[in-house]
Amino acid sequence: MIRFLLCIALTCVATITHAQESANPFVLFHEPLLAITHAQVIDGTGAGIRDNQTILIKGETIVDIGDEKNVRIPADATVKDLKGALVTPGFVLLHEHFFYTLKGGNYGSLFRSFPALYLAGGVTTLRTGGSMSPYADLNVRRDIDAGKTIGPDVDVTAPFVNGSFPLAFGMQMQRLQTPADVERMVGYWADEGVNSFKGYINLTRDQLETMVRTAHARHKKVTAHLCSVTYREAADRGIDNLEHGFMVASDFVDNKTPDECPAGKAVELALDGLAINDPRMQDLQEYLIQRKVAITSTLTIFETFAAGRPMTSQAALDLLIPELREAYVNTYTKIARDAAPLRTSLLRKNMAWEKQFHDAGGLLVAGTDPTGYGGVVAGFSATRQVELLIEAGFSLPEAVRVASLNGAKYLGRESSVGSLVAGKRADLVAFSGGVKTDTTQLPAIAWSMKGGKAYDRSKILEQWKGQVGLQ
Repeated sequence: MIRFLLCIALTCVATITHAQESANPFVLFHEPLLAITHAQVIDGTGAGIRDNQTILIKGETIVDIGDEKNVRIPADATVKDLKGALVTPGFVLLHEHFFYTLKGGNYGSLFRSFPALYLAGGVTTLRTGGSMSPYADLNVRRDIDAGKTIGPDVDVTAPFVNGSFPLAFGMQMQRLQTPADVERMVGYWADEGVNSFKGYINLTRDQLETMVRTAHARHKKVTAHLCSVTYREAADRGIDNLEHGFMVASDFVDNKTPDECPAGKAVELALDGLAINDPRMQDLQEYLIQRKVAITSTLTIFETFAAGRPMTSQAALDLLIPELREAYVNTYTKIARDAAPLRTSLLRKNMAWEKQFHDAGGLLVAGTDPTGYGGVVAGFSATRQVELLIEAGFSLPEAVRVASLNGAKYLGRESSVGSLVAGKRADLVAFSGGVKTDTTQLPAIAWSMKGGKAYDRSKILEQWKGQVGLQ
């Protein structure tokens, strides 16, 4: 039996063949038959933490997983002993972008750095949550599928489908006047090969209805970050998904004008006026569940606007160019001085509302949304989103499921990805240590695996250090 005992820490020497190294310097190892032993496993199904697990991987596929005494390791398998370190499924996140906030409402396209960084951060499948550079996103997807570059599997969402009202931060978005404009836009991008569509803040009800009808006729799903249209109105029109938990629901604004986004902080103030257990919110949640509308949790972006929250890690900041790092730190410092910002209380409420929706049977999925004023950085944001779900009251296995199998279910890919089950693709995240059931913080990621190939996180982070904002 060929048996290599590899510690989980990245300081250990990795076994990489010359051919693998020359083909892709970021591949840490890729064995034809691999047995991961003594791992602590959260499998993504919602089941509890299991210790001393063996995962047998042949090529791209998990062929067996279970207690070490029940999984037979073939004599020709390479064995990697993880010594109790945590292993989870690769994350399946549904509100990601290949762009990042620059200045003045401008978003810079990061189609080189972000795909690799997402993979280094444990994300093996993602959906872009609206595009600023759609052809770049489509080309990234093609290049990843062809093995020309590394990154997660990518579901490309078309450019934002927005109404006619101009947004200060939306100069890169089309301004659509009529439902016919929406129909033409959806048809064009469906022909170009996008996977899904996203409505945006100033879309009207008629425009949204046209968007859903046209997209569904092309077998594409529709999500939205809404304001002019309420959640209930969107559900009535057949929308599949709503973004940002309940933080942008305009349903509770008194005397809301139809097809108009309430001015100023009206939406936030209306939500702040609701008790956590307000029956109006519970009624809305039940309605969305009945209509099979999924909700995307993006706690990472809303955390950046709340006071009393930790700054993004130094390792994440080190990826940014100096100008973006300074801009983030300056804005974070200003928010930290605010004794009682509205979004601080709303973050806590939204956490509770997302948990209520999940517990009532709703499909809660996750994303990280690297927008706002910065600080949500691929490579680090996925694990932070899981930690925030734990803070919201989810158990660790529940939080992992939201960030993996639930996303796969929404995409219709649960038979192949999203959980550590025999027969599925070998997408997983290996951490640098184990966890306890009551943990609130995940260990650092050691390496991530997609389709049986393990990727060297440290090399990817080093490659893009100080480059995010340039490419």
